[in-house]
Amino acid sequence: MKERVNHPSHYGGEDNPYEVIKIIEHYGLDKDAYLFNVIKYILRADKKDNYEEDLKKALWYLNRKVERVCNQK
Repeated sequence: MKERVNHPSHYGGEDNPYEVIKIIEHYGLDKDAYLFNVIKYILRADKKDNYEEDLKKALWYLNRKVERVCNQK
């Protein structure tokens, strides 16, 4: 059975220096749930069964972030 919790292949795997969580933490995006999810869904989009759905999820989080930034002004 494929690993689906700890370093799953659709996020790059533990030995991959470009594993999604490593990239997100490197850029400090783990402190922002919206941007975390944007990057997560974009980077895994072609690794899962539904490319279009993951891109739509990324867009949803990005739009949500933009709305929140605009409303703070």
